[in-house]
Amino acid sequence: MRLSTANMFDTSIATLQRRQQQMQNSQTQLTSGKKIANASDDPTGAARAERAMATISRVDANQRALEASRNGTTLSEAALGDANELLQQMRETMVSAGNASYSDSERIGLANKIAGLRDQLLAIANRGDGAGGFLFSGQGSSDPPFLDQAGGVRFNGMSGSIQTGNIDNFPLTVDGRMAFEQARSGNGNFETIPKPNTITGAQPKGWIDAGRVSDPAALTGHSYQINISGTAPATTYDVLDVDTGASVLSGAYQTGKAITFDGMSVTISGNLADGDQFDLAQSTNSLKLFDVLDRTVAELRMPLRAGAEITQSNSGRVRDIDAVMVNLQNVRSQLGERLNNLDGTESRMAALKQYNQAERSAAEDLDMVQGISDFQNQQNGYDTALKTYAMVQKMSLFQYIS
Repeated sequence: MRLSTANMFDTSIATLQRRQQQMQNSQTQLTSGKKIANASDDPTGAARAERAMATISRVDANQRALEASRNGTTLSEAALGDANELLQQMRETMVSAGNASYSDSERIGLANKIAGLRDQLLAIANRGDGAGGFLFSGQGSSDPPFLDQAGGVRFNGMSGSIQTGNIDNFPLTVDGRMAFEQARSGNGNFETIPKPNTITGAQPKGWIDAGRVSDPAALTGHSYQINISGTAPATTYDVLDVDTGASVLSGAYQTGKAITFDGMSVTISGNLADGDQFDLAQSTNSLKLFDVLDRTVAELRMPLRAGAEITQSNSGRVRDIDAVMVNLQNVRSQLGERLNNLDGTESRMAALKQYNQAERSAAEDLDMVQGISDFQNQQNGYDTALKTYAMVQKMSLFQYIS
């Protein structure tokens, strides 16, 4: 095989150019710290890095949504804490209103205090989220969610909550109806209600407490009516099951003594009159906070009430305030649990992001030690090729003859 001088020159130059290009690529990698500049450099590694980058982008978006949900939940939890403090003040005021020595004007003063606290509570229910929305608007409303009108406070939002829309669907708002209008009435199982006397139409001469469950297994879910007959000292009571029409218990009435039947126990006190009656209805999730407060204020402002009527009113309103407080506390505990879940989700997302960052780094980042070593080897090879080319140049026939 014949090798011409031109062929040897071309081969040497091609080798020099190839080695120079390899050095330039290595220099680019060392400067950027990346071993993949184009997908053609390593298609498999480029695809691996692209998948990791896509996952990191999703995690970043989810973290922003999570942070928005955390901010709204934190503000809502703080608002419910403020609301509970106001309700506690109202409860203490109602307890003091039961003082038998208080006059009607003093009770009106207490009513005015509760009315002022009620307005503060309404402001909390309509508290904004700092982004143009409202914490308790449910699924959203451009107006404050609770509207104070002639017939009382009405929920103007939509039940539910706004979600972030990502895979985890983090909630941004709280259902105001659930928080402020869906407390369990009565004691949570049944509700005691004084009814007008069947003979005189007046309020009962005594009062009934909130009652309690004595045997959960014996509860029937029925409604009952306690009818009082006769006059002292021959006063009797009869408990009627309204659903079946049957009498379930009867006996001589003794003030302050518990009446227990069908898993329920209630205590009636006072000097009852013939025809007095009390109903026992099943609790419902329909007790509205602002209705309770408006009724409380109205009853405190009512003049010339008998002692039994005042006691019954105060007992019932304290019971209702306790019920709405329990409901707010339940919602607040749900928000606390939501914050805990968000913390756990954030930790999982941080771990997922870290894993994919490591995946991306493994796919495209350059091992600097290996890169420097390769560059030095390529530089040595280039220097050797350059010296070789210089020697090849001297092998020309004309140079030999001369």
